[in-house]
Amino acid sequence: MAAASGSVLQRCIVSPTGRHSASLIFLHGSGDSGQRLRMWIKQVLNQDLTFQHIKIIYPTAPPRFKISNDCPEHLESIDVMCQVLTDLIDEEVKSGIKKNRILIGGFSMGGCMAMHLAYRNHQDVAGVFALSSFLNKASAVYQALQKNNDVLPELFQCHGTADELVLHSWAEETNAMLKSLGVTTKFHSFPDVYHELSKPELDKLKLWILTKLPREMEKQQ
Repeated sequence: MAAASGSVLQRCIVSPTGRHSASLIFLHGSGDSGQRLRMWIKQVLNQDLTFQHIKIIYPTAPPRFKISNDCPEHLESIDVMCQVLTDLIDEEVKSGIKKNRILIGGFSMGGCMAMHLAYRNHQDVAGVFALSSFLNKASAVYQALQKNNDVLPELFQCHGTADELVLHSWAEETNAMLKSLGVTTKFHSFPDVYHELSKPELDKLKLWILTKLPREMEKQQ
């Protein structure tokens, strides 16, 4: 996940259809881009993922490292990327969006990155989602949470049982570990789904997003 320090992140944005009161940062997998992730979701849903009040940001990250649940994390490059994404969160906050109205998530390596970003650096965001993702056995995320006593953002995880690239068992292990460290989790398995996005999964994600980031009006009621 190497990134040039101080680099401005390329991004693809889907604006809300109404008044902007919340933001969602959706991170792509290895070898992909924000633009392609948006197009992939559009293909699966037959339409853009859009909300009346939520702005969706699809940043493009630099190329990343190989996927395995027991090889060491490349922390240096993960931390550089976390810094670049922190700048993106800060931009949203400066534009008037509160931290607890920002969700972070992603697909595959993007989900792993989202967990690092939220649980190590931004424990006050609205929630985290990880699709077809995992953390490796000795992840720095687990180490950070061992020293934590605060209320943590909820984790929403989805995983295909037929995934041959990121095994379903790795995701289950990640979920159990985070739960044991105080994270509230929701875990959904999708039979016969490979390392891919599926419509039932995105429909479930959309509902969860709306429970975490309701429209301001609904929140007041």
